[in-house]
Order: sequence, then structure tokens, then C-alpha cells
Amino acid sequence: MNRSILADMLGEEYEILEAENGLEAVSTIQKHHMEIDLLLLDIVMPEMDGFEVLTVMNRNNWIEDIPVIMISAETAPAHIERAYNLGVTDFITRPFNALLVHRRVVNTTLLYAKQKKLVSMVADQIYEKERQNTLMIDILSHIVEFRNGESGQHVIHIRMLTELFLRRLVLKTNRYQLSPVDINLICIASALHDVGKIAIPGEILNKPGRFTEEEFAVMKEHTTIGSNMMEAEPIHGSEPLIKVARDICRWHHERWDGRGYPDGLKGDDIPISAQIVALADVYDALTSPRVYKPAFPHEKAVEMILGNQCGTFNPLLMEILQEVAPELPEQLQARDESRTAQLEMRSVTQEMHHYEELSASERTLQLLEHERMKYSFFAAMSQEIQFEYTVNPSIVTLNTWGANKLGLKETVMDPLHNDSVRGIMSEESVEGLVAALRNTTPAQPVVKYQCKTVVGGESRWCRIIARATWSADEPPEYTGAIGKAVDIHDSQMKLAALERLASHDPLTGLLNHASAKKQIIERIEDRPGSQFAMVIFDLDHFKNANNTYGHIFGDNVLKFLADRLQEGIRGADIAARVGGDEFLLFLEYGGELDPVISRIYHTISGSMFEEFPICLSMGIAPTDVVGTDYDALFHAADQALYKVKRSGRGRYAFYDESMRDMLSVISPIEGSPDAGEESGGEKGEDEP
Repeated sequence: MNRSILADMLGEEYEILEAENGLEAVSTIQKHHMEIDLLLLDIVMPEMDGFEVLTVMNRNNWIEDIPVIMISAETAPAHIERAYNLGVTDFITRPFNALLVHRRVVNTTLLYAKQKKLVSMVADQIYEKERQNTLMIDILSHIVEFRNGESGQHVIHIRMLTELFLRRLVLKTNRYQLSPVDINLICIASALHDVGKIAIPGEILNKPGRFTEEEFAVMKEHTTIGSNMMEAEPIHGSEPLIKVARDICRWHHERWDGRGYPDGLKGDDIPISAQIVALADVYDALTSPRVYKPAFPHEKAVEMILGNQCGTFNPLLMEILQEVAPELPEQLQARDESRTAQLEMRSVTQEMHHYEELSASERTLQLLEHERMKYSFFAAMSQEIQFEYTVNPSIVTLNTWGANKLGLKETVMDPLHNDSVRGIMSEESVEGLVAALRNTTPAQPVVKYQCKTVVGGESRWCRIIARATWSADEPPEYTGAIGKAVDIHDSQMKLAALERLASHDPLTGLLNHASAKKQIIERIEDRPGSQFAMVIFDLDHFKNANNTYGHIFGDNVLKFLADRLQEGIRGADIAARVGGDEFLLFLEYGGELDPVISRIYHTISGSMFEEFPICLSMGIAPTDVVGTDYDALFHAADQALYKVKRSGRGRYAFYDESMRDMLSVISPIEGSPDAGEESGGEKGEDEP
């Protein structure tokens, strides 16, 4: 009743979403939290009370984006204080005054709308500033690469590889205490690693052969030149980015065993930023063409680095390289410049959200809404069981079709201990799936899991394909999964149906010509020395059936013929519709062939379909006369069929050598009215 009253009061100005209990409220917020402008919440509700809903909203940071007005009859000061402590914007006691509620709703939504607009402007300005800063660094770096005769992709690849290695490093160890801000700084500064080459003479930079000792000494100076350029920066020299860039410029050619340059640093005396960029630099140099060498394949480059052919690296970084090596080429291809910009934007907005309580821009909200709309449409059309699972709160949300299929609600609270879920999946299967998801990593989040399920009282094997979701924290935390469940039996049936559709004639259910040809060739190869016969036949005067009774009647005639054919042959015989009213039969025989053909012929020919008489013309080519080549057999049977057609139809004939050149004599001129009928009409119907 209270929800109905509020909906009537506000429905003309706002789109209303209703939830009849706290659990349903959390599920609705989870689906639509980017769209909700205001939540009106009671304290006393079934399943989950208002304070529990607020606790979940705080845990998921939804309270920062969605203002909450508590409307409740619970007016004890302790309740009101607790509500405000949990982040509500306003508290209205019940019974409520309609004008008061309306005014407070309008004021709150206007206030938050202005805040969101301000946030959008600030976010866009910060992002644009970040983008321009990165662009200027890239331009400077590309000038250096241009002098060096390289493509400019080197800078981009170094940044991508640096980020990939750093993110894997923080998952593996906390030894270096790298925050998201540190990672972002190192990735940006990595673009400046070779800036000192701007002072190296071009004839040395682009020399195709080996350096002399004197030339190599000059080339090595680019490390100190670059670091000196950073140190000499008069205005921003104390900025963290400049300091990180200085370390990378100077020490990205140092090696773990102390045999690098310019200072011969060993081990972790080399800053981790320089170690990471050094590894990225060597990998990209090996896999990219240079004036002095061609590009090495990915596998060879990894082998050379792990074999210390390019200097010695931190053993921990070697482990990381081995772990990411299988996916490295794909990752580099996927992480193009637009992806890099997205990652930078995500990093900026995460920091803003964490420290300034700012939300995403309006443009981002529109993109998210578009993606949500596409997801909802495809989920409804796919007829698959699709789900989303969150660890905290422990909730599974199913698509509508999947919930109906399983006999569950669309939102299931605490699914790991829910009796309805356990009635579908055993405890062992549930725990196995959860363990598989928790054992994933952000880099390899996909799980494929098979188990038995009970759906509608029937035991079925099911394949679950899921992608674990991880937080953006360092280190990341497992937060849940999205995925789908596929009935293996149903999918196999669908696959079989598709395969049958590809191999069979849709009208008659017989094989199509291509599939029949494949099976015949395999049969001949599998049974060398056996006697086979190729039979081709068509319906006499089939054109009359179409012209007199219509094409639907003609289709029914062909289906009737196919049924009669299948009744008259053995299971091992191969029958197919070649096209129009022309059919093919391939059979194995022993002894006399004529009685076999006569039985099949008279099973079909002479029957009636309604008022239309079934009469066949048939040509037969035995392998002991023609040989086992498929095309030769088909051609010979076709020649025998034409002999029957020329001599009056309504019988069958076996191929012999006298028919060898018959087709070239009796075939109608190509393109003439007698060259055949539309839709595979009867051959030779009007030939002279």
C-alpha cells in the first residue's frame, strides 16, 4: 500500500522501480545502480531489512552514487541515527505528508543531478589533461624513434609490455610495494627510456652492421644523456614522473648480474621500474625489425631472453615472462592505443572515485546503458541459462529464461547454501565450480566446468562456461563471476541438427549430392574389390505435375518418391537427391545386378501419388564396367539415363561402351529452351 501511494505521487515525473523486500531491492540496485537517481527505503521489510540493504550499498560503494531517503514508521532516535550513519540523505516518518515527500524528492534529485554534472565536467577535464600530457610525451618519444629509423610502435609496445609485466608482478609479490599510481607513472615514463638517443649521431644510430668499440661507447652514452636531461629539467624536476623517467633512462640497460651499463648496478640496486622497462625493451627489440637485423619470432625471442642471451634479468621477472609468454602476442595485438587510453581513463576515474567521491561521466553512463540494453536483448533471444554471481553480497542473478528453465527465482540469495540450488547441483559440484573460479587470475579468468544437474526431475550433463570477475585493487580480489550453462545433450542435438541440415536435402530428407559423393568415395576406398553400381533416375513428365497441380503438389510428389525409394533399398545403400526431380542411388551387390535393380525400380515406378502416376527413367553404371572413379561412374549412369530418355522413357538401362559419346550427340544446345527446366526440370523433355 505504501509503495502504491508513493508510486501514484511520483509516477508522473519519474520512472518507478519497485521491490517488495530487501533482497529484491539489492538485486534491482545491482542491475540498475548506474541509472537510479533516488532510493526510497523502509526499515522493516521481509527477507532483508533496510539497514542490511544500506550495509550492502556501503560495501559496494552504491551509497556514493545513489541518494537514499528513509521513509519509515520506526522513529526511535537510535534508528534515525543508525540510518544517517549508514549514509541516508534524509529521513521521513510515516504516515507521511504527500507534499513534504514530493518536495524532498525533487530537492534531492536536483542536488545530485547538479553534482553529477559537475563530476562529469571535472572527470572530462582531468582525462583531457592526462591525455594531452601522454600525447606530448609520445610525440617527443616518436621524434627519437624517427631519428632511429624505427616505426614509432616501439614506444607503444614498451608501455603495453611494461603495464602487463607490472600488473603480473604485483599479483605475484608485494616485495616492491607498487600502488596503482606507481604503475601508471612507470608506464607513462617508459616512453622516455631512449630519449637520450636524440643526441647520438645518426650514422651510429642507423648503422646496419656491428659497432666498433668506439661507436658502442658513444651509443651507451644515451643512458646518461637521457638521465641528465631529466635532472636538468628546470621547473618540474621534483615531480614524481620526472624522477621515475630519470631512473628508467639511466638504468634500463643495467643487468641483474652487474654486467650492464652505465653504472654496473646489480640485483635490486637497479630500480624495479628500470628492470621492467629493460625486459620490455629487449623483448620488443628482438621481435621487431631493425636496420641491423630482421624480427625474431615470439617463441625464439622468449627462448633467447630465458637463455640469458640478452643479459641476465631478475629471476622473478623471468618467471613472469614464462607465465605470460603464451598470451603475449595476443595481448599486444589486443591492447592498441585506444585500449591504453581506456586504461588511463579507468585509472583516473578510480582514483577520483576513491579520494574525491566522484562518479563516472554522463558519456560513460550512456555507453553502459547501451551495453546493458544489448545484453538484455541477446540474453532473451539466446534461450541459454545465463547468470551473474557476486561474492559480497552472495547473490546469483539469472536471466528470465534461465530462471524459468531451472524453476528458480531470478534472484537467489546465498546460492552456495540454498536448498533449491542444491536440488539442481550437488554440493560437490557447487564447491568444485567455486574452487575453479577462485583459482583463476585476472589474466586468465575463464573457467569451463562440466557436472551433472537435475532439471525438471531429469538428470542431465551440463557444461558451465564462466568468467571470474576481479576488483581493480592491488592485489585484486575475487568478486564473483558471469557465465552461462549449456545442456550438453541439447547442444549435441542442435549440433546434429545443423550437421544434418548441411548434409541432407531439406525437402526429401535424403542426402544432398555433395554429401552423397563424399560417402560414396569413402565406401569405395573402404571396400576395395567389392561390386558397386551407380544409379541415376528421374521422374517422367514431372513438368506436368507442376504445371497442372502447382509446385506444392510437385514437392509432395518428390517427397512421396523419396519415401518409396527408402522403402525399397537397404540400410547400407546411399540415396540422394541430385537436384530437381533427379535422384541418385549407390549400392553394393553380389552376383546378378539386374534382379536388384528390377526390384527397386518396380517398388517406385508404377505407383500413384493421388491422381499423378509415378513413372521413372533410370540409368545404371556398374563398377566392373566403368571402374571406381566417382565422376566416371556418375557420367556413365547419366549417359545410360539419356539413352532411356531418347528411346521413350519408362524403363531402365545399363551403361555399355556404345554409350560413350552419346551425350555429345543428343544434348540440347546450351542456352536453348530445351537445355533443361527451372528448378531441375526433367532432362530431355522435348529433345528432338
